[in-house]
Amino acid sequence: MEFRDLKKQYQVLKAQIDEKVQSVCASAQYISGPEVAELEKELAEYVGAKHCITCANGTDALTLALKTWGIGKGDAVFVPDFTFFSSGECPAAEGATCVFVDVDERTYNINPVKLEEAILKVKKEGKYNPKVVVSVDLFGLPADYNAIKPICKKYGLFLLEDGAQGFGGEINGKRACSFGDISATSFFPAKPLGCYGDGGAVFTDNDEWAALLKSYAVHGKSGDDKYNNIRLGLNSRLDTIQAAILQVKLKAFKDYEVKDINRVAQFYTEEFKIAGLDKKLVLPEIKNGFTSSWAQYTVQLPLDVNRSELQAKLKEAGIPSMVYYIKPMHLQGAYTGTDSAIADCPVTERLAKTVLSLPLHPYMEAKDVSFVVQKIKEALA
Repeated sequence: MEFRDLKKQYQVLKAQIDEKVQSVCASAQYISGPEVAELEKELAEYVGAKHCITCANGTDALTLALKTWGIGKGDAVFVPDFTFFSSGECPAAEGATCVFVDVDERTYNINPVKLEEAILKVKKEGKYNPKVVVSVDLFGLPADYNAIKPICKKYGLFLLEDGAQGFGGEINGKRACSFGDISATSFFPAKPLGCYGDGGAVFTDNDEWAALLKSYAVHGKSGDDKYNNIRLGLNSRLDTIQAAILQVKLKAFKDYEVKDINRVAQFYTEEFKIAGLDKKLVLPEIKNGFTSSWAQYTVQLPLDVNRSELQAKLKEAGIPSMVYYIKPMHLQGAYTGTDSAIADCPVTERLAKTVLSLPLHPYMEAKDVSFVVQKIKEALA
């Protein structure tokens, strides 16, 4: 059993993907070929954003946004404590100070109440200038933007949506990567929409920021003149082959993959309830009006369950599982001895000890879900 079955997906899309890749190879336009611009237009239309700028990976996407806003030393950037390292790595790499904020125990996303408390604390202390909120759409579910956006407006903060895991998610029909002042996503192969290597994109409705994002992505160049570099940028382009692959995969994503992965996730939930495990495990919760793109199906185990032993038993049965994330951001070694290491995040610390992510993808069959649930029931018994 595959955790995210990219092999099965390729078999389904093989003819279209092979044709697109061969077309790029025949044209030999491997960098900035027409497929890149076509993909950017398709992605912008799907998300509902005015501009889409593709780049080399999701980490660069976050960095490009921060550079566009001039974020640096003395600035405070508010980041959920329960997330992948890039969400905090990028602000810190620009010289800013990360303020890690606890998350909601059911959605895994930044807790708006704790966010406002953190902002007020930083403002009161006066050591750093509050500038940006990085809101992460974890495990496929958009963060609570109905609460987050008013907080950002109230305190004059930029909102950077980290939609690396949330692409395809929605709130009342509005899609992820359209909620931030600038939004970023990743096309890492295991993401909801992934390519066959690294890739990323940035979205915004702001014309001035879009021009800066394009410049920073290609060595800080001025417009189309690649030999007139007016700022220090990155070498961060999505290559044409990856763009061509994403064109095929985006169509499948829109046509049926989001719908099918939601069906599989719902079947998981139903099977857990039938097995009586909904009383023992904390199952994912999707609030009314929200749609997840299900980057992961993550459950919370009781604290008295040995997670490593459970994973070992599942592995013996041929079932892969993963832990996202085993260490809170404020406890990462990179922040040792800094103000970022000082954080009150008890929910994150508990989640790091109890979460377990299970195999999930749009091509998963009902019998596979039943098998996973049965093996977990046997192991817990």
